[in-house]
Amino acid sequence: MLSTQVKKILQCYESDHPGTKANLARLLSHGRLGGTGKMIILPVDQGFEHGPGRSFACNPAAYDPHYHFQLAIDAGLSAYAAPLGMLEAGAATFAGAIPTILKMNSANALSRATTEPSAADQAVTASISDALRLGCSAIGFTIYPGSDHMYDMYEEIRELAEEAKSCGLAVIIWSYARGNMSKAGETAIDVVAYGAHMAALLGAHIIKVKLPSEHLEVEAAKKEYLKNKVDIPTLQARVRHIVDCCFQGRRLVIFSGGDTKDVEGIYADTRAIRDGGGHGSIIGRNCFQRPRTEALKMLDEMINIYLEKA
Repeated sequence: MLSTQVKKILQCYESDHPGTKANLARLLSHGRLGGTGKMIILPVDQGFEHGPGRSFACNPAAYDPHYHFQLAIDAGLSAYAAPLGMLEAGAATFAGAIPTILKMNSANALSRATTEPSAADQAVTASISDALRLGCSAIGFTIYPGSDHMYDMYEEIRELAEEAKSCGLAVIIWSYARGNMSKAGETAIDVVAYGAHMAALLGAHIIKVKLPSEHLEVEAAKKEYLKNKVDIPTLQARVRHIVDCCFQGRRLVIFSGGDTKDVEGIYADTRAIRDGGGHGSIIGRNCFQRPRTEALKMLDEMINIYLEKA
């Protein structure tokens, strides 16, 4: 039985057929946050993005793909997201145990984009057939608003999203500003809001962005924010603004955990997401780069925060 909250969310997806809505319902109904309209997703694509040593050497058990499946299951999370090979490595053992999300494109730290952000791009590394074969509930895809390659990325996700939706899969877009802006601009409130809105316009069911700072990057946007007195001084207010930019909450928006930080910082972020009306967290390095017992304790507290028990 779907909760009233999940039914309300599904009503916002007016063009989708029952297969896609069923997969959205599965993501929203699984784990300890099931039925609340909130989610915590474990993403493990950092081996591709940063390399295995940088990602897993601090916790060698995490070299094993099964470790991440089991961590997400034991923590009672909503879903597990990873590139093709990671999901294939645990597909039979964990079939049906937790909703999975196939990350469809990836970058790597050996490209020139690490020194030339304007060259940021990702390669498509999997297919919709792979997602169906592995029993995934959704596909994940990164776009880089601001990169010289952003228009190619928009066209890639347009094609993949059309195929995914026709097969009943949900679409999650990682929208990470990068390229023709300052480093501070990558998390500026106006830039993050713009990227989130573009992901919604591209047809994402769920939008993943970084938590925004109070910085305003684009001069034309800065004038409008100041003239209209957009409320951005607190993180909670900035989360609310991002939600508004995702069709005033008609599209689910979740926030990444970012670089490894202390647990109190993570809990403060989680409260700001909750109180700002965000739909949850997608948190990777801050989970698997900690010892398992610490990660489980941290995730338990995050869930309690979303449940308003902490």
